[in-house]
Amino acid sequence: MFPTTSDVVVIGAGPAGLTTAVALAQAGQSVTVVDNQGQGDNTSRAAVVHSHTLETLAPYGVTGRLVAEGIHAPRFTIRDRDRVLVPVPFDGLPTPYPYTLMISQAQTEAALLDRLTDLGVTVRRPYSASSVTQDDDGVTVTFTTGEQIRAQYVVGADGMHSTVRDQAGIGFSGDTYQESFVLADVRLTGGAPDDEVILYFSPAGLVVVAPLPGGVHRVVATVDEAPQRPDASFVQNLLDTRGPQAERAEVREVVWSSRFRVHHRVADRYRNGRILLAGDAAHVHSPAGGQGMNAGITDAVSLAESLRQVLDGGSPELLDSYGATRRPVALQVVSLADRLTKLATASAAKRPVRNVVLGLLGRIPAFRRRLAYRLSGLVYR
Repeated sequence: MFPTTSDVVVIGAGPAGLTTAVALAQAGQSVTVVDNQGQGDNTSRAAVVHSHTLETLAPYGVTGRLVAEGIHAPRFTIRDRDRVLVPVPFDGLPTPYPYTLMISQAQTEAALLDRLTDLGVTVRRPYSASSVTQDDDGVTVTFTTGEQIRAQYVVGADGMHSTVRDQAGIGFSGDTYQESFVLADVRLTGGAPDDEVILYFSPAGLVVVAPLPGGVHRVVATVDEAPQRPDASFVQNLLDTRGPQAERAEVREVVWSSRFRVHHRVADRYRNGRILLAGDAAHVHSPAGGQGMNAGITDAVSLAESLRQVLDGGSPELLDSYGATRRPVALQVVSLADRLTKLATASAAKRPVRNVVLGLLGRIPAFRRRLAYRLSGLVYR
């Protein structure tokens, strides 16, 4: 039976929504999670869990499982074809997790969902919110089925096209990249290491090649126009024109592929009264750097802690600290991803200068260390 009341209703069962719910449920709060998709309908986009995110999730009993299931990549490199411009080593970072953890979003969500189930919370599917209205005493969420739930607070973790954000009247400032992005999980042979994440620059655009569990590699690339389902020949052409040259990376099989448009946007605020935002409902950006899901998860932990304090009797004004802390982080993440994307897609005329500058910077240990701290998220501790 669908509950009629709850301390907190979380709309959206992606990583940010699930993390919020896990943290609240573990703290003993009543939480209801609803999602507009059926079980298993989510597509796998994010594939990177950074050091700071693993640290943040450790108290909630999911980090151990993720670490056991994922691939530990102790190095990230920026290259122009075979030439290494900037090596970014993570193995010297002061963290129990000195690597980039490569694992599919589906596995991350499964670990969070299993933990939430252990805490006695079931995700209600598929439920689509049609209205979210608040008053001095609480929030009423009405679903397209006609059912309603009353809560003290609502968390909108329902993605870029957030109904909750729209209902709260919160703007989503930013723009859209002209290019489309290709995502593909493929089986490769040849020049694709299984312990390193590589961002390739080329005149044709960027391509990221990263290992995933099960002998699969994730390929991410910018293109002017991508087919709806990029096939093996399309992905092969991306690798041939942008990836390694000394040893060809050959596509043997496309396991899954998709295309999408990328926006760089940040919500104008993270709170309107009893309605709060987290994850892609609050910020979206280029996949360069693999920051999106990580920022959403760390949003969620911060938000859940603020909500816990308020529900335990603290002042509702404590919730303002959530947005004051996390929105500047989102702006920094969006800026970093945007800079990496623009660097990767520099014109042929600018490419030699870019390579010289990055090559020189890449020789400076302090620069490499600073970039490692930022990519790993440790700078946001």
